[in-house]
Amino acid sequence: MTELYVGLMSGTSVDCIDAVLVEFSSQESASSSPALRTVAAIGHPITAETRDAILALCAPGPSELDRSGQLDRQLGSHFAEATLAVLREANVAPSEVRAIGSHGQTVRHRPPGTVSTPFTLQIGDPNTIAALTGITTVADFRRRDMALGGQGAPLMPAFHNAVFRTNQDRAVVNIGGMANITELAADGGVRGYDTGPGNALLDYWVKLHLDKPYDADGAWAASGSPHPELLNRLLSDQFFAAPPPKSTGREAFNPSWLERACSGLEVAPADVQATLAEVTAASIANGVHEFSAGGELLVCGGGARNKDLMNRLQRRLPTWSVAPTDQYGLDADWVEGAGFAWLARQTLLGLPGNCPEVTGAEKSTILGAIYPA
Repeated sequence: MTELYVGLMSGTSVDCIDAVLVEFSSQESASSSPALRTVAAIGHPITAETRDAILALCAPGPSELDRSGQLDRQLGSHFAEATLAVLREANVAPSEVRAIGSHGQTVRHRPPGTVSTPFTLQIGDPNTIAALTGITTVADFRRRDMALGGQGAPLMPAFHNAVFRTNQDRAVVNIGGMANITELAADGGVRGYDTGPGNALLDYWVKLHLDKPYDADGAWAASGSPHPELLNRLLSDQFFAAPPPKSTGREAFNPSWLERACSGLEVAPADVQATLAEVTAASIANGVHEFSAGGELLVCGGGARNKDLMNRLQRRLPTWSVAPTDQYGLDADWVEGAGFAWLARQTLLGLPGNCPEVTGAEKSTILGAIYPA
């Protein structure tokens, strides 16, 4: 028997809504890993106006409650549109889909150690998604883990462990707006954490100077050279030296953080871009080095399509095979979307979706809330 699920993801890059239709085979027990395949996937566009509204909510400002409430409903409609669009792509009726797993859009993430009462907030009203699609929706995956003392992130290591584990050391790195690593040890151990900025500041800087949404293939970064002092200032941030469990977001790594580091320095814009790329590569590579002397590094997210960034990773990790997850059975662009389809399935099966050894939660737990159609 097979089941269809849709996974929805909008990350810190805020570039589009990933909608992934996934087919799962039957899972007979909690210890077995289901076979899965991607049936269809799309990147549903986010308008510039909506993107600006999301980014404005990522930092404290006036009328936050009203703006958040309205944007929550609007994004719920956008997530529903993305779902129906991917189903049209696959010629699948909503009635054929068991459930939607929606991550939502993070607008604030305050993990333990950053505020007195940690919290995380993702918007994109699941009631609206369920009402407009007619499909049961599972959402709000992070807060149960946080209620048990965890970081609420990253959530993908449990999925990576289910689909990418092998009998040798592997690391899976997702490079979205932020970057996170999953360490899959040959002995069965799993660990994961956010490593720091991924594409968010690279996208910000190229938009500011070249008016492009992203640095295609990392060509602009490759044309510059990392600035030693700026690189040292950026990598001296205490987050990089902090031990796991740890998670982060735009609250920490944002244009203001970059501007403070650049203060008093004269650095050509292309060299700043090269330095930002080196920060991403160095922070990931440092985590990989701490894990194992060599193995396979599987890369997913938008950063997997950045040739310059992939080259920087390979140079820093000469004893590792660095390649997109495409070569291991899942398209690098759709891994996270597929992961939230998997998390929705775990929830409906009554199975845990977190990795306590990753997030620091007290125990494994079922994640998410169910919104029936």
